[in-house]
Amino acid sequence: MLPGLPFHFLERGILGHVSAAELLSDLAVSLGADAVGWAAAQVPASAVAEYAGWLGAGRHAGMDYLERQLQARSDPGSRLAGAGSVLVLGVSHAFAQPPVPHGGIRVGRVARYAWTPDYHSQLQPLLTRLEEEAARLGVRARGYVDHGPVMERLFASGAFLGWRGKSGMTVSTRLGAFVTLAVLLTDLPFAGTLEVHPDRCGRCFRCVTACPTNAIGPDRAIDARRCISYLSIEHRGPVPHELRAAMGEWLFGCDVCSEVCPWSAKAGPLARLLKPDPELAHPDLSAFFGVGERQFERRFAGTAFLRPRRKGMARNALTVLGNTRAPQGWPLLLAGVEDSAWEVREAAAWALGQWGEAGPLTGLLSDPHEVVRGAAQAALTWAS
Repeated sequence: MLPGLPFHFLERGILGHVSAAELLSDLAVSLGADAVGWAAAQVPASAVAEYAGWLGAGRHAGMDYLERQLQARSDPGSRLAGAGSVLVLGVSHAFAQPPVPHGGIRVGRVARYAWTPDYHSQLQPLLTRLEEEAARLGVRARGYVDHGPVMERLFASGAFLGWRGKSGMTVSTRLGAFVTLAVLLTDLPFAGTLEVHPDRCGRCFRCVTACPTNAIGPDRAIDARRCISYLSIEHRGPVPHELRAAMGEWLFGCDVCSEVCPWSAKAGPLARLLKPDPELAHPDLSAFFGVGERQFERRFAGTAFLRPRRKGMARNALTVLGNTRAPQGWPLLLAGVEDSAWEVREAAAWALGQWGEAGPLTGLLSDPHEVVRGAAQAALTWAS
């Protein structure tokens, strides 16, 4: 173990291959992982059945790719032939609150993982380095950072990094709930015991009761159709009307279930590899209006904001302004009325209705898009 670095769980490790496993574990920690551990590259049939049931109930919302990936997620060997063990890396994104930059219209909240440039891009070089070291040791390996068909949270529990909390998220006694996972599939055979991290939630239900949209089910699974993170990032088109008020100040993602977790409070700010950027933690909402998609992509290149695209971020900004009625956001409501994307104009109509401002809505009554016309008519009713 390298001195002064976070611990790992090699004592549960790969018997007969301790040297290679220890080298890879220590390298991962030296490169920035806050905790590492080894798990068997196996997905129990019960876990596959549970995941298939979640999909069958439609709780994955519009993420149809998850259905297509079911078979691959069920069999790590489909990603790496002969996969026997998985090195799981936990990286903290428990940042201290960065200062709010001067200028601009800075209203709304961003999930902490997006305060830093896209963590996929930041962690991929770490995995590439581990793959290279594994090859040097005669071990075949393949790494994933939350972008491939791999059940990272299942492996994290098997590696004793944490357990599946009642929020459905991985929770660690050391890192809390603000933890990003990455995995390295290897062909090292696993000879440890097939145990999982014990549940440390106890009688606590804070994450469940605090969820603004009641998206967390009793089975420790999230219904994406109601989840603010899904609605503000993956969802295309207007946010369901019945959920807009509950989105509150969340501009991008949501941290409520992780924030209220007592283990997160106990862990405190821990992030050391990932660094927060104040411009991402507190973005200027005006950057999402009056610009083309290419200009938006250049400004936010390498960030998570590219996922919902410009029109998604503008839609989210108007939802936040409709909920907060922050006076400095008024010019953006007017800009939204003239936006080229109908989804943004629809959100502007809703926000104007929340403000009780009927004047700018009249032009939207003759909008070329039927949904926008309907939203404007409804908003006029609220505004009157």
